[in-house]
Amino acid sequence: MASEKNNRTATISRKTKETSVSVSVNLDGTGESDIATGIGFFDHMLEQLSKHSLIDITIKADGDLHIDGHHTAEDVGITLGQAVKEAVGDKRGIRRYGHFTLVMDEVLSRVALDLSNRPYLIWQAEFSVQKLGEMDTELFQEFFNAFAQAAGITLHVKNEYGVNNHHIIESIFKACAKALRMAVENDARAADQLPTTKGAL
Repeated sequence: MASEKNNRTATISRKTKETSVSVSVNLDGTGESDIATGIGFFDHMLEQLSKHSLIDITIKADGDLHIDGHHTAEDVGITLGQAVKEAVGDKRGIRRYGHFTLVMDEVLSRVALDLSNRPYLIWQAEFSVQKLGEMDTELFQEFFNAFAQAAGITLHVKNEYGVNNHHIIESIFKACAKALRMAVENDARAADQLPTTKGAL
């Protein structure tokens, strides 16, 4: 059920043979989070997403980590994306677009996104290590792709430069958070207008 404009919350659960994931979001929160995926570094990044977007996020995931983290990262992305999409509702009165350039020590990363209902991911980020903590670095792209597809977001991610792999991915999560905050914000000048000339998104 789509959320009302003054109650932009959603709770979504997803259960497969590989994972069990529950996600709750409040787009008009304060950045409070309660996250447990079983992958410590992933939790840390998702906490950054919540804190810097001011979206309250609760995620509980139980996945087949005895195999690897792939299914957990992907299914968390899907479920979080579905929750954000439902909480946004019909998109009336929102800004729709968001972008942010974020610096973190020696790193600079850019994220631009459109709540277009036309999901697409451009990913331009490379890592010089295979793991950060217990998370495979290749899974970050999998997470963002699943999130973009499920949320209906056109998402462009680019790490311009940087050396420290932790800083690179953290800057991306923070930039995405800031861009998402901008996109889901209600625009007082737009009132109940849809941010498109097509009549529907």
